Amino acid sequence: MRRGCAVLVLVLLVATACGLPRDTGTTLADVRGGVLRVGVTDNPPWVAVAGDEQPAGAEAVLVTRLAERLGARVEWYPGSESELMAAVKDRVLDLVVGGLTADAPWTKEASLTKPYVTMRTLVAAPAGVRVPGDLTGQRVAVTGGTAEVAALTSEGADVVAVPEVTGDEGLPVVVGEWRLTELGLTASRHELGAADHVWALPPGENGWQAEVERFLLGLSHAEVVRLLVAAERAEAGR
Repeated sequence: MRRGCAVLVLVLLVATACGLPRDTGTTLADVRGGVLRVGVTDNPPWVAVAGDEQPAGAEAVLVTRLAERLGARVEWYPGSESELMAAVKDRVLDLVVGGLTADAPWTKEASLTKPYVTMRTLVAAPAGVRVPGDLTGQRVAVTGGTAEVAALTSEGADVVAVPEVTGDEGLPVVVGEWRLTELGLTASRHELGAADHVWALPPGENGWQAEVERFLLGLSHAEVVRLLVAAERAEAGR
């Protein structure tokens, strides 16, 4: 589905949602063997939305697996998190994904799954580089414009903002833990944050939520990491 068309369709669906009631508790039955309507927000490597292409990324792969398990066809609806949360609250969408975390403010509009994976953000080092126990005055590379810049500053580090961390900086770097193996880095004891990742569903759909959570909680941390690494590599090759 073309992205512009998808957004237009989503807006129209939201606008007419009150005329298309969906009784509480029927989503699982509606999706099984039918259509799974999924809102996606661009947030690589979790989800990557690019023009006319089908969404990519780790969670796009997982949604496709879930749909196959239920014999459903996926319809993708790109949008911002706030727009998609309003749509799932109104029961227009069956699911919203995009690297959502349990503490995002607009997720209160929806019912969230239990966290299915926790990902840490770490200070790590390439071969031959040591990360001291105290970061005060230590030069550390971090992707500019991210929350980790403030976290490093609060620890007294000398922040070196880069467009993207590659592991070739010759300095300690800040990365999501799934990138350690890919970039050949060794984690230090400095953890700058941890995020519990969730999916969002319509409120009150207990059977549907139980089905989605069974699927998600059957995943291993290592499997999610593998999907994130694969998504990073695919994005780099675009």
